[in-house]
Amino acid sequence: MYPVARITVEAPVVSVGSGPSDYEGLGRYVRALRRPRGLHMTLLHLGVLDDFCQDVSEWTRGITSASAAARSTVAWLHGLPVLEGFSCSTERLIVLGGGSVSCLEVDVPERVHDYQISLVQALHDLLDGLLVDNVDDFILSSRALGFRSPHWTPHVAVGSPRARSGRSWEVEPLALQFGESRIRNRQLLPVVGQ
Repeated sequence: MYPVARITVEAPVVSVGSGPSDYEGLGRYVRALRRPRGLHMTLLHLGVLDDFCQDVSEWTRGITSASAAARSTVAWLHGLPVLEGFSCSTERLIVLGGGSVSCLEVDVPERVHDYQISLVQALHDLLDGLLVDNVDDFILSSRALGFRSPHWTPHVAVGSPRARSGRSWEVEPLALQFGESRIRNRQLLPVVGQ
């Protein structure tokens, strides 16, 4: 049993706009803005490791055990390439998560799209190696992965919407700076033998 922490590959936000007031200005649209230090863009969501491995074991009817899935998944995570930091911009606030989360829709460079696509392909390869059949069906139905759609919308969650209208809002253009990609909660991953 591993610690209950969500594992994601993400790019941390290093700066928003030209100073703190640019970010705080989003408070006109967003209730309870998240702390700037925790802002990030999720590139791939894996979910809670135990849940993901249990999903694999159930899907394969035990052919791949949860413990074998955990060993392979942790090694796979450690082997993922790192995306270098990048700059981009945003001009729109959108609502995701069934209307419960306000997000900055981000216009990312092509290399970020390419990296995200490579992560999804790497996930396919991992699942193939774990003997998961119908990989696309597994990805869309896994409780741990939580994919709602095969389409990725680059975004940064910033808080709760003031109104649940599902609308989007144009905002003053903001420059965003991201650091290199990282595995969230990496320190909680189990140590696996070689």
